[in-house]
Amino acid sequence: MNKKQLIIIMTIILAFSLLAPQEASANGLDLSEFGINFNSAENEPQAMVDTVKVFILLTVLTLVPAFLILTTCFTRVVVVLSFLRNAIGSQQTPPNQVLIGLALFITLFVMQPIYAQVMDEAVTPFLNEEITQEEAFEIGSAPIKRFMLEQTREKDLALFMRAAEMDNPEDPMDLSFTVVVPAFTISELRMAFSIGFILFLPFLIMDIVVSSILMSMGMFMLPPVMISLPFKLLLFILVDGWYLVVESLLNSFG
Repeated sequence: MNKKQLIIIMTIILAFSLLAPQEASANGLDLSEFGINFNSAENEPQAMVDTVKVFILLTVLTLVPAFLILTTCFTRVVVVLSFLRNAIGSQQTPPNQVLIGLALFITLFVMQPIYAQVMDEAVTPFLNEEITQEEAFEIGSAPIKRFMLEQTREKDLALFMRAAEMDNPEDPMDLSFTVVVPAFTISELRMAFSIGFILFLPFLIMDIVVSSILMSMGMFMLPPVMISLPFKLLLFILVDGWYLVVESLLNSFG
């Protein structure tokens, strides 16, 4: 695209942007009605409260993905699967979509009993108007917090408690999510890196053996990865690697 064509395209876009408001007015569209009018708060306070609730709800929805990732076993599973792919050296195979999809379904499988308990004890009674919203949040958060505390090291909890200058609670369930969630996350990362290290060892040994053989044969120009990759894939298939990795992940949450 030359400079003359670029100038013509920019001129057309500018003309449409100038004519669009006039066309909307000609068609009887009053764009001033769109937006938020805070001046009506004195006349319609309930409408103002509903508007604020909508904004709060939209803000909370933006945090839902982070909440679901950092309060479930997804972090450990996806990190281990990423380490496995790097250890094999298969570049982008399996692709990211497959790894993330597998991690999501493993997470759903592990968390299903917990979310079923939340549904039965908190969500359903709240929808039936048997408990209040505050009670539903307190009851529903308990199983999730209990799961995180079971997977969190005391050392990691103590780190954030010292940073927040908190006293030791009588019951760990009394800790807030702002302390439990980051402690749970770094505990999950530590466990995932530990499993990843164990996965790397056999493939690393195979790379070293293949590289040593090629160097002893004087084949310096041949990349060792090209030779070791088929053998690593064959080894992974023979030991039923995917079964062993997924089984280890599931047992690690037992």
